[in-house]
Amino acid sequence: MIIKTTSTDYGYFDTSISDLGTPYRDQYNSATPFPHIVLPDFLDENILELCLRDFPSAPQSAVGYNRKQENLKFEFKPETLSPALRSLFYSFNSIPFVGFIENLTGIRGLIPDPHFAGAGFHQVSEGGHLDIHADFNFHPMMRLERRINVLIYLNKGWREEYGGCFEIWDTKMTRCSKRIVPAFNTCVVFNTSSTSFHGNPVQVKHPDGQPRRAIALYYYTATWDDTRRAHNTRFKVRPDSADESDFRVRLNEVVEAVMPPLALRGLRKLARAAARTYRSPVT
Repeated sequence: MIIKTTSTDYGYFDTSISDLGTPYRDQYNSATPFPHIVLPDFLDENILELCLRDFPSAPQSAVGYNRKQENLKFEFKPETLSPALRSLFYSFNSIPFVGFIENLTGIRGLIPDPHFAGAGFHQVSEGGHLDIHADFNFHPMMRLERRINVLIYLNKGWREEYGGCFEIWDTKMTRCSKRIVPAFNTCVVFNTSSTSFHGNPVQVKHPDGQPRRAIALYYYTATWDDTRRAHNTRFKVRPDSADESDFRVRLNEVVEAVMPPLALRGLRKLARAAARTYRSPVT
């Protein structure tokens, strides 16, 4: 195993784990089409057994998605989980674990997200999928740039034919560069950008109807400035597939491309104000 845990009474990770990322840095940064790494046997298995034991049932306390691009996908926020699992997620935001990710990637000044926006436990149920996409690049509440994704899989005995494999695609969306089986205790870390295309587009089809489960963690840096353009998740269509474009996102991209940033921010403020007015009760 790569990271050994300590007593959960005082956080899950010892301060010494920060240095464990350094030996993998060259492998990480030399990976194509963007920096990434696959780390098997990542954590103590007893920690992941705890995750499976206390994993909530969908859709209880979950954010769910049901559309062409992402279907039967659920997110569980850490605050909805058991005390032991909340402590685990808080430990993923601690200096030792963030230090491990910094030394692995070479990116200094990483900032964890106390709000766990889009993060937490993820589940894709039988028949579900998540199309290839680039993630949102801006945390609006903290005004930070998204830089790193960490995924830790919780699926015992998972095989490629069960679907749900994690795919990394080249920046021109011409081919799948790597396909990773989401096997138990496998960790995937990768840089996030507007062209780091990834997803699990093949439907989950476990013979026993088991869902695909994972821990999802995101890390940021204070490198955002007003010359940048924020975007939401950008879905992409695989060649010769039945994937469908997200026309709402494409429309937003066209608007962003033609409008100056200052005018775009003003338009969004007007839209938010109009939405608040619309929601206000009639007196």
